[in-house]
Amino acid sequence: MSTQRVPRRTVLAGLGAALFAPTSALALTGCAADGELDLPELLLATGPEGAVYRRIGGLLAEILDRQLDGTTVTALPSRASTDNIRMLRSGQAHLGLANLDAALGLDGEPPADVVALCRIFDSHLHLVVLAESPIRSVADLNGRRVSYGAPDSGTDFTARRLIELAEVDVEPAWLSQAESATALDAEEIDAAFSLTGVPTPAISELAERRPIRLVPMPHQAAALADAYPGPYFPATIPATAYRGVPACPTLAIPNLLLARADIPEAVAHVVTATILTDVPTAASDVPEATQINVRTAIATGPVPLHPGAVTWYREEKL
Repeated sequence: MSTQRVPRRTVLAGLGAALFAPTSALALTGCAADGELDLPELLLATGPEGAVYRRIGGLLAEILDRQLDGTTVTALPSRASTDNIRMLRSGQAHLGLANLDAALGLDGEPPADVVALCRIFDSHLHLVVLAESPIRSVADLNGRRVSYGAPDSGTDFTARRLIELAEVDVEPAWLSQAESATALDAEEIDAAFSLTGVPTPAISELAERRPIRLVPMPHQAAALADAYPGPYFPATIPATAYRGVPACPTLAIPNLLLARADIPEAVAHVVTATILTDVPTAASDVPEATQINVRTAIATGPVPLHPGAVTWYREEKL
């Protein structure tokens, strides 16, 4: 797999697709006079401090920046999934990471102006407590102080659903992954939800400072899958993920790389090709990058693929 820059002239010649101007103020201006793509900047919405989205999003932006000749690719910090979707829809970003359930929203339908380029990796829902905590199940959260993750994050979206189905009454706090780890360490909260890749930096760092546990959630995985068919499936966080923490049954959700529906087809095509062919090799030491697979990338559920991504998948006979 090549890690050389992808010439924009080559991309356009291969596609032969007409480019159109976006409705937002983002700088996507079509073709330059010599036939190259005139794309000075590409903005990718990622996540908060201590989150896998921040790590993998920064990595994707770095590799795309090297590959897209003449284009500056910038990773934008955010509060994660729901915030990223808002940034896409408002014209603040061209690309963004999001969990599938958040992308579908409360009504189970993706917004018409947001599409997918590929499935990146799967997030696992963590429920983190200190090792000495009396909390052994979701039912034990009743009356406890619990972080739902950053406001507008995928963790926030999924935790709200889970707590509602479990019918427990908690005292919620909205803290980023890094803030949740700090608050748990200081015993300012009793537990923290974190919907993220495995391992996630904030939890790894906390596990290095003091003993922690993960609360099993197999029944909640089944309940969410029954109530909201599609995004949720049972999974296990392995014992190798965090120091001193045994394997833990939970649920997982696919993560998608989303894009504005109005980005040019040539842009979607070259971004999809770069993510699926160059990133796994260039970032083989990043766990989330190793999950990127051309065979599963097309599985974006009810979220439709951008036509430029469809073209690339067809070229690869996927």
